[in-house]
Amino acid sequence: MEADYRFLTVDEVPGYLASVPALAERIDAGRLVSVGEIGDGNLNLVFLAKDADGRGVVVKQALPYVRMVGEGWPMTPEREKHEIQSLLAHHALVPELVVEVLHHDEGRHIIGMEDLSDHQVWRHALNDGATHDGAAAAVGRYIGAVAFGTSVFGLGRQELADAQAAAINPELCEITEDLVFTEPSVDAGRNEVLPENEPDAAALAADDTFVDAMGRAKYAFMTHGEALIHGDLHTGSVMVRAPQGSTVADSVKVFDSEFAFYGPVAFDIGASWANYVLAASRAFAMGDDARGHWALGLVDQTWQAFEAEFRTRWPERVDPRVWRDSFLEERIAAWRAEAWVFAAAKMSRRIVGAAKVTDVQTLPPDLRVGAARGVLAAARAAVRVSGDRSATAFSELCGAELVRHRTGG
Repeated sequence: MEADYRFLTVDEVPGYLASVPALAERIDAGRLVSVGEIGDGNLNLVFLAKDADGRGVVVKQALPYVRMVGEGWPMTPEREKHEIQSLLAHHALVPELVVEVLHHDEGRHIIGMEDLSDHQVWRHALNDGATHDGAAAAVGRYIGAVAFGTSVFGLGRQELADAQAAAINPELCEITEDLVFTEPSVDAGRNEVLPENEPDAAALAADDTFVDAMGRAKYAFMTHGEALIHGDLHTGSVMVRAPQGSTVADSVKVFDSEFAFYGPVAFDIGASWANYVLAASRAFAMGDDARGHWALGLVDQTWQAFEAEFRTRWPERVDPRVWRDSFLEERIAAWRAEAWVFAAAKMSRRIVGAAKVTDVQTLPPDLRVGAARGVLAAARAAVRVSGDRSATAFSELCGAELVRHRTGG
């Protein structure tokens, strides 16, 4: 594929840093001790540079195709604009929870960001058995701040209209619409599971209740433009840090929001829940029940922090004349119920569809079978539940399915 801009290389990064004042202020490009590619994502090039004084910056470049597939799946590199816009908007609301943007090179689709190399990707930390208490609550607080501050509740009408227009992101939204809501049950040639899990994938596709629920979820995703959501919030898009010898996170940073658009608030909530279930599936498969239940407990921590943050900001709403407290209670209840179905969608796609997760994929095959089966069973069960739709009920339901199926039975 021909591109009208140059792709960054490791050799070019030092000169690029020196040429950009905003980055040169943060790092001595003439005294670099390391420059390396660190990206393990599906779409972009990501480099980390460190100087002799230990200072660093991250440089990320959007490619004109999906990196995990190659040039056969073209994609606009303009997506970096959405990442910039959303990171800046979200950082303004909760600066302590969002990576800092230092530079934007629109012509080459490059973003310069603060160095978080003293943090870990949360998914990696979870896979390694680490505990970062407070991280799940930080994620909930982030979602709550964004849900209020970028919505009709926190923005004037013109400001909201301008933000909505700038955030139109159809190409990446279509990826979510296909990979998350459609393809897990209607294979487009990208699905793959272990042979032992093929009956589970077939049962998912034949489950009319599940497929109908995905149709409703996809409709909501495409039509409910409530807030400038992250759009791809999972444990791989959160960085965590804890002091040496501590299990308490002293820093949590959300990043990688190129899928951001004006969508349903509950989508980010459900996405976070789904990833906690995936982390729990790993623990249960490995026989660590205590850690599995701990991971499921993250669901309620995120929900409680989300709700508390939104309620704290509620008195500042733009129009309290008609958005009364009764309306708030209705919204909270609706988001909680919607999160169940969005979580089910995200759980199933990570097992059956493209772009799987290391939580499950790095398990030995004999353990992976049961973990995958349990996640799919939990997803199918979640769309059937009526009555109590609390976050705790969600985690309990998922835990029961994960334990029941972990031996592959």
